[in-house]
Amino acid sequence: MSAADDAAGRRRPCVLVFAGADPSGGAGVTADVQAIAAVGAHALPVITVLTVQDNNRVHAIHPVPAEQVRAQARALMVAMSIDAVKIGIVGSRANAACIAELLIELKTRHPDLPIVLDPVLASGHGDALTREDALEVVAPLLAHATLVTPNLPEAAALCAGVTDVAGQAASLIARGARHVLIKGGHGEQNAVVNRWFDADGATRDWQWPRLSGSFHGSGCTLASAIAGLLAQGHGVIDAIDGGQRFTQQALEQSFSIGPGQRIPERAVCLIPESRLSSKELS
Repeated sequence: MSAADDAAGRRRPCVLVFAGADPSGGAGVTADVQAIAAVGAHALPVITVLTVQDNNRVHAIHPVPAEQVRAQARALMVAMSIDAVKIGIVGSRANAACIAELLIELKTRHPDLPIVLDPVLASGHGDALTREDALEVVAPLLAHATLVTPNLPEAAALCAGVTDVAGQAASLIARGARHVLIKGGHGEQNAVVNRWFDADGATRDWQWPRLSGSFHGSGCTLASAIAGLLAQGHGVIDAIDGGQRFTQQALEQSFSIGPGQRIPERAVCLIPESRLSSKELS
């Protein structure tokens, strides 16, 4: 979508985002809004959790009451069409149940609505992001997900007792997810290997150079970029590929705001439109 199209009044695809507020501006809703805008869509952010955090640690969380989450989302759902949904931190079982109800409502209008679930269970340092059992909080949302994007520790936690990545993906698909992308950033190889699986048994691996240092909001960036591309009608594989390329370049150009984790540079779009030509959802 070009600037000329926008000037002529062309509607921009919208992504309904459920996410937490991060005062450091590195992760959560800030990362989501920036990444979705960078790939050419528009984010509609619904705040699920207020956090006390910096670019390294989460010091406290304050879940937004479910009725307020519902009210935020309903106002948007009534006013405009939703082209994709991205779910990050939900904060409580009540919020997860509320979001699941909203997804059912949205899918009655748009059965093929792309829904990207980033099942964040804890911060990079292991700080809690819910006052309840994180696995129980995420569970009701798996059945609605077009794509689930766990990292290696999250996949292991979600699939307790299953040690291989393929088995973990199969477990998540059995619980309703259509596609699974297990991210290898927490691995020990020289390259980061991200592995995709779908409900029909197809698989694909991507390898990316492992960058030095650590980053705040990289998972949010990837899931949101994918959701933004899905909202524009790109196929699942194209969206996953484009989202990874965008995220890798955002990490390569990351910047510091203080000691510790760096912030991905999400302010530029580096995905040529010609590289994302498929319009059929997988």
